[in-house]
Amino acid sequence: MAITNYTELKSTIADWLNRDDLTTVIPTFISLAEHQMERAVRHYKMIIRKGAVLDTQYTNLPDDWLETIRVHLTSGDTHRLELVSLDDMVELREKSGNTSGRPRYYAHIGDTIEVYPTPDSSYNIELMYYQKIFMLGDSNTSNWLLDRAPDAYLYGSLLQAAPYLSEDSRIEVWGGLYSSAIQALNNTSDASRDSGSGLKMRFVSH
Repeated sequence: MAITNYTELKSTIADWLNRDDLTTVIPTFISLAEHQMERAVRHYKMIIRKGAVLDTQYTNLPDDWLETIRVHLTSGDTHRLELVSLDDMVELREKSGNTSGRPRYYAHIGDTIEVYPTPDSSYNIELMYYQKIFMLGDSNTSNWLLDRAPDAYLYGSLLQAAPYLSEDSRIEVWGGLYSSAIQALNNTSDASRDSGSGLKMRFVSH
């Protein structure tokens, strides 16, 4: 049976478990698998860019933010902000007397990014980041991950079901299949992003 949407995924999970009394808990297995996949998958389909105005020391991250790739200042001469630790951020402020200016550094603190120097005016930035997985449900019946890797969804959900059903003997099998699906998905993403880079010309002196 093909798995192209949420309903088909739930039905396939029930078939594999050979159970017809798990209707209310199968969505939980899927949700747990999605959270696990969010931690394991880094695919180019998750990469998005968003612009924002930077005018304070702290700026909230988007609700769908998962992991920062880079932060660019796009006002005037564009440049990439350098990621520093929170300790380094404190040291930068102490050494400069916490002066304001054109931001050059950023750090993550909770659900915000802190920049230094504190902006002395409004600046435009572009945040490139990995986006959270748009999780499946009755109102969202499919997403890019189910399209690309229905096997990861299936084996991930079965893996989450095993402890609930005390199916310890099948954890190793489903865990191996799940890990292989995730690795293949990430490898495919890496290969796609690197394709087209071409060969570099090398000059040989005589």
